[in-house]
Amino acid sequence: MLHWLKISVLAVATMALGAAGPAAAQKKYDPGASDTEIKVGNIMPYSGPASAYAVIGTSEASYFQMINDQGGINGRKINFISADDGYSPPKAVEQARRLVEHDEVLLIFGSLGTPSNTAIRPYMNSKKVPQLFVSSGDSKFADPQHYPWTMGWNPSYRTEARIYAQYLLENKPDAKIGILYQNDDFGKDYLAGVKEVLGERAKTMIVSEQAYEVTDATVDTQIITLQSSGADAFINITTSKFGAQAIRKAYDINWHPLQLISNNAISRPVLEAAGTEKSVGLISSGYLRDQNDPRWDNDPAFQDFRAFMAKYQPKANMADGNYLYGYAMAQTLVQVLKQCGDDLTRENVMRQAANLNMPIGVFYPGIRVMTSPTDFSPIKQMQLERFDGKTWGEFGKVMMY
Repeated sequence: MLHWLKISVLAVATMALGAAGPAAAQKKYDPGASDTEIKVGNIMPYSGPASAYAVIGTSEASYFQMINDQGGINGRKINFISADDGYSPPKAVEQARRLVEHDEVLLIFGSLGTPSNTAIRPYMNSKKVPQLFVSSGDSKFADPQHYPWTMGWNPSYRTEARIYAQYLLENKPDAKIGILYQNDDFGKDYLAGVKEVLGERAKTMIVSEQAYEVTDATVDTQIITLQSSGADAFINITTSKFGAQAIRKAYDINWHPLQLISNNAISRPVLEAAGTEKSVGLISSGYLRDQNDPRWDNDPAFQDFRAFMAKYQPKANMADGNYLYGYAMAQTLVQVLKQCGDDLTRENVMRQAANLNMPIGVFYPGIRVMTSPTDFSPIKQMQLERFDGKTWGEFGKVMMY
């Protein structure tokens, strides 16, 4: 059975306007917008192998509810309609059609997963409906020339992978690299980024590549194979469930390589499932600061976040970074809708989304959301970070590759 969550929500907070101000002309509406309402669609894996990410959808719904409680965006409330695809591309297509043709949403926002978003992209662009702030870092979602109605949000997987490869070249140039990757567009994009930076050296530095399917029960066999290859550096390209399995299995078989792990698999529930004591020394990269770090207790942005969670998600696991992710992404959409003013056409939504230059308070300093008509990659910078058993701490400088 398909999950269907429907929540009304209002608009926006106290963010400064980006480069493009609100349209001041007469009111213009496409389906999904009116004097009182903005319908926003969303597709999430509330069931299936990626259901750990479902809290992103609930966090976004709560953020929009907060905005509605504050009065809305230019007097209009957000009607947030979130559907379950079970992390299945065919179901994602079914849900996208329902959202556009039955619910008549103005846009689809923040839908999760590379395979699902790849599946709905042709439909969204043929219908000229914004597929906005895709919750995936696949570089394919930043292609305005061929898909002008699709825009990503996460830093590119290739950018992240290139940062890890560059880190190894600079700090462990004689590394014997073992790679575990998800056998789909998500994993292959990371793998391509690593090889782009290593160049010809990839042939000698990479000693083993092990793939897994999202339907696999475990990755234990792959981890044992990587250990037997003699790898002393491990690039762990996984999502939550398999990330936890990989961390735990490597530790349990006494394999302790320098481990660089995808930002997709570093939330607190993942590390707790693996064992935080088994996760010490992991290196990753991010743009969101760790809300579990007591250094941010007096930071105004995190005080706002904690107050939001206390009111709208009182039973949530505050250690789960996916709530913070949804909170930050929702802020970005709110800013776009504010900039639209009374011109709530789909064309203007994309125009404003492609004209952003905004800070997000919970990001690392120096990282901003920036777009242009030829740049559909909102977040292009990342910060290396290391897990010390309690929190992720940044080191080095903000990097953009």
